[in-house]
Amino acid sequence: MRNPRIFSDQPLQAASTIELSESAANHVGRVLRMQPGEPLVLFNGQGGAWQAMVASVSKKAVTVTLQAVIAGDAQSPLVIELGQTLSRGERMDYAIQKATEAGVTAITPLWSERCEVKLNGDRLDKRVRHWQQVAISACEQCGRNVLPVIHMPQTIEQWLASRKTDLGFVLHHRSEQKLSGYQPPQSVSLLIGPEGGLSAAEIALAERHQFHALTIGPRVLRTETAPVVAIALMQYLWGDYR
Repeated sequence: MRNPRIFSDQPLQAASTIELSESAANHVGRVLRMQPGEPLVLFNGQGGAWQAMVASVSKKAVTVTLQAVIAGDAQSPLVIELGQTLSRGERMDYAIQKATEAGVTAITPLWSERCEVKLNGDRLDKRVRHWQQVAISACEQCGRNVLPVIHMPQTIEQWLASRKTDLGFVLHHRSEQKLSGYQPPQSVSLLIGPEGGLSAAEIALAERHQFHALTIGPRVLRTETAPVVAIALMQYLWGDYR
């Protein structure tokens, strides 16, 4: 059984003993019930991971001794920026979790014409923090040491206007273009619509921003499934999937 991977938002340095952040201490001490002397891996989301050992556990604190730096960070060479239209229930969580596992670099929740999710004020801030925690948990599981950036929600028009990647794609089931027809890029933007799909005006807007319409196979994918399939194909063609 591999050592638990724990995210702790603080500076990490080999050959040092630190007190874990509150959330990390709760996970190590109360959820995993780890004891002094047991091994774990720590990372802070900024690159790199450290082999470590639990030094002490109490009701209020957990201390850990960092040992050696672990080589590798599982970071994809392909930069993928995902614009994911907001969806109901756990669908957004699923999209963020699986896109993180697949190696996405940044995720921006989007408002669209057919988006039925309404968030503002404290509810919006709380939801963004929740999505960030979903991404953290996915990184703990999949071995990534750099967290994807979870941006505050914005409109599709705002997101499209700020794109600077080599290629942009809007998922659209009425296109004949295939991913394999493009020269390998270093960075990609991917726009995913809501449950009811993007409107004709939104697809036209994306195309005016030099986004290419993209269809993945003959079946219509759900809004939370589409980014996972598309990112996996991009990683296979241009990234680190083999």
